Amino acid sequence: MITIGIDPHKSSLTAVAVQPSGEVSATIRLEVNRDTVALLRAWAQQWPPRQWAVEGAAGLGRGVTQGLSAADEPVVDVPAQLAARARLLNTGHARKSDPIDAAAVAMVAQHHRRLHPVHAEDDSLVLRLLSERRDDLAAERTRTANRLHALLRDLIAGGAKRNLTADQAAALLRGVQPMTAVDTQRKQLSRELVADLRRLDAALARSSDDIAAAVFVPGSGVRVDPAGAANAESG
Repeated sequence: MITIGIDPHKSSLTAVAVQPSGEVSATIRLEVNRDTVALLRAWAQQWPPRQWAVEGAAGLGRGVTQGLSAADEPVVDVPAQLAARARLLNTGHARKSDPIDAAAVAMVAQHHRRLHPVHAEDDSLVLRLLSERRDDLAAERTRTANRLHALLRDLIAGGAKRNLTADQAAALLRGVQPMTAVDTQRKQLSRELVADLRRLDAALARSSDDIAAAVFVPGSGVRVDPAGAANAESG
């Protein structure tokens, strides 16, 4: 079986077809754009039994990797460290070039049976992305609320309770009469943080709605727990 190694870059990639014997059959360099995967597959039609190996399939190679996987092409992810070791063993030196790197990636795939196969992204990834976004927003809101609490503690005698809503904090600020330039600045910053809280609360609400909409797609097999986090459910 021919193994096609791919050395991806931001705007281009190099693919090298390597025989089981290690002999290079062909090399192609392509710009990375919407036609790249189709051009690669058309070029590879001359080797019906084939597999693909991509260095950094989750990094610079993610686009071409996902395109190939979605087209039912078998693809494995080759760690950069293994590719560098193969290049050194094969060439006897550490000098790099795109064709040498791509060939090294193919050779790693030929000799390492524990490489991770790459699967096309499915709808479950949508929930993970939305859940990560919600976690980021929640963490940002906590940091904002903590900064606001610290300012209110200095502005208000006895401080303010924790876990204030934006409306509660705004009501407290309306009663603050700054006596110094420093307190005037504290009040201004507090107002800005209250505005940030309102923005984050709105974003969190939209995020929860987005998760719920993604979850209740027929056949998704996923539910949302009371906290709004996405959880996979078997069956």
